This record gives sequence, structure tokens and C-alpha cells, in this order.
Amino acid sequence: MQERIRAADWANLREHLDCHGWAVIPNVLDAEQCRLIAALYDAEVGFRSHIVMARHGFGRGEYRYFSYPLPEIVQALRTELYERLAPVANHWNASMGVDVRFPETHAEFLDRCHNAGQTRPTPLLLRYGPGDYNCLHQDVYGEHLFPMQATFLLAQPGQDFEGGEFVLVEQRPRMQSRAMVVPLGLGDGVIFAVNQRAAQGSRGTYRVRMRHGVSEVRSGQRHTLGVIFHDAA
Repeated sequence: MQERIRAADWANLREHLDCHGWAVIPNVLDAEQCRLIAALYDAEVGFRSHIVMARHGFGRGEYRYFSYPLPEIVQALRTELYERLAPVANHWNASMGVDVRFPETHAEFLDRCHNAGQTRPTPLLLRYGPGDYNCLHQDVYGEHLFPMQATFLLAQPGQDFEGGEFVLVEQRPRMQSRAMVVPLGLGDGVIFAVNQRAAQGSRGTYRVRMRHGVSEVRSGQRHTLGVIFHDAA
């Protein structure tokens, strides 16, 4: 998995992130890794909380936040991706006039979170069945926020489930919102803006606010892995 991440076309991925606020990194996880990660959902240990979306008005479906220590593959995803995304995050903040800069390693960034009281791990597993969906939202858990996160599809579209498309909505200043459907296959990951990103316009740089969600699953079962780089308060 680490080798597939390192071999990805990061120049193109960074360009797509700058232009669109999201980018797909294909084939990060193989079919067996997807199966093994999805199977963790029913484990009796390894999670700190279980959320049923309908109880909170988040949509329908459910998810579980991992506890520390994270599964090895989840920890590796966090580490490998962060180190490649930190320069993009610093570029975005500089472009938007935000003073915050991110350190080179994820361990250093987590120290910053934990020193501020954000100590609860945020990577999570999500499970959707027929009729389930996830309302548009942002995963903001405290003052210290890394501006990108990633979601990995652990099920095969058209075989394991139908529907359940990953959706992003971009809210531009003085313009109507724009919706984007991101195509994902088994083992693919999408990297996307958590809250806001820098965009270039005719009058310079401006801020675009983004939210994400999942459309209704029509049949089958859809599992995903969410990798968020900041911890929660």
C-alpha cells in the first residue's frame, strides 16, 4: 500500500487539488485489504464510539470511530498521505492569507493537536445499506484542523452495492453552489477539502467552502474508510 501511494502521480494530484479541491488516487488498497478493513466493523474492540446517523439528523447509515492504537494500515495511510499533502495545505493557507503552517510529519502535527486537548482519534469506518445516505457536512473537530482528508471505498460499485455516490458541493462567493460526483472504484481514495480551499479568480485568490456527503444507496452494502488527519477535542 505504501509503495502504491509513493508511486502515484503526485504532481498531477496536487494540480487537481489546487484546481478542484479534490483528487482521486486510484488502487491504493487491493481487494483483500478492502475486505479485511471492512470486516473490522463488527469487531468488539478497537473503536471508541458508534454513531447511528438517523439519531442525530446526519442521514441514514452508521459509522464507528477507531480508538488508539489505530490498525496498522490506517496508521500507515495517515502517515504516508499527510507527508505528501502538508505542502499543499501550506500553499493553500499562504494563498488565503492564513498564518497557520503545518509541520513535515504527521507525528508533529498530532503533537500540536494533543497539546491543545484534541486527543480523540478521528479515522472511522462507515457502513451503508439500502436507503442509507450521508447528509452534506464538514469534519471539523476542533481549533487545529488539517484542510484535507481522504475517503477509501471498500466495496465494489455495481457488484456489492448500487447508488451511494460520493458527492462534493462547492460554495463560491456570490455564486450558486456547484455539486460534483466523484467516481470511485474498489480500493480508490478521494482526497478532498475539509472546509475551505484557495481558488483563483479574475481578481486573485478567493476562498471556496466545501461540504461532502453520500447519495442514497439503492441496494447492497457500502463500506468506506475515512482518514482524517486532525484529532478531535
